[in-house]
Amino acid sequence: MHSADYKIQNVRGPQNSGFSRYVGIDYSGAETAESSLKGLRVYVAEGDAPPVEQLPPPSQRKYWTRHGLAEWLVGFLAEDVPAIVGIDHGFSFPLRYFETHGLLPEWPRFLDDFQRHWPTDERYTYVDFVRYGSVGNGAARWGDSRWRRLTEIRAGGAKSVFHFDVQGSVAKSTHAGIPWLRFIRNNLGERVHFWPFDGWKIPAGRSVIAEVYPALYSRSFPIDGRTPDQHDAFSTAAWLSSADLDGSLAAFFSPELQPHDRTVAQVEGWILGVS
Repeated sequence: MHSADYKIQNVRGPQNSGFSRYVGIDYSGAETAESSLKGLRVYVAEGDAPPVEQLPPPSQRKYWTRHGLAEWLVGFLAEDVPAIVGIDHGFSFPLRYFETHGLLPEWPRFLDDFQRHWPTDERYTYVDFVRYGSVGNGAARWGDSRWRRLTEIRAGGAKSVFHFDVQGSVAKSTHAGIPWLRFIRNNLGERVHFWPFDGWKIPAGRSVIAEVYPALYSRSFPIDGRTPDQHDAFSTAAWLSSADLDGSLAAFFSPELQPHDRTVAQVEGWILGVS
């Protein structure tokens, strides 16, 4: 799809996944969980309509906070309307991390263990506070920037979730965002399917949260005056909607992987749209 040709078709393909709402989130690991962040943006598409920006509830803060966004998602996904949410940070770590720290390759346990060592969801806590030892115990759960997940390797330009302080890094947003995935999971339970950790196949009528990589498709949509953060969130929602409506999204939920790679990916996570 070329940018000049962008249009969400009012057609449902034979393999439509059954979602009614499509949410794109451009995440930010800046400052604290209570900080109003200009780089944290949310777009929502309803049915076959183009995505529109979802602003935070009225308050003294102009932009979303990570805490406020997590609470909004809990309420949004609790509604009886199947939705898919794409968030652009890593949901898990390379298998090497689990092996190095003697952790069982089980995602729910990883979430709990990570939050205990990297409590970036707590008030007044910067990711760098944990990195440099003033909060939590990040030194006991470090990672190497040379470690990459299989999905990052397959995606091409995707950086390691441990590659801090470089252009295009997702390390800070990943370390800030993972505790909030745990928060959402703990509040919603089986109402939400975290793909692919809860299984590659999506149960009928279930809402989904998946990792995305906007660079895969953001150039396919015209910018139309949006900031880069807005455009990444817009493009994510637009791609999820158009891919579902034309029937191609279902195939992305089942990428062609060898059995061993599929087992690894269910621990490390997978970027939706990477084949």
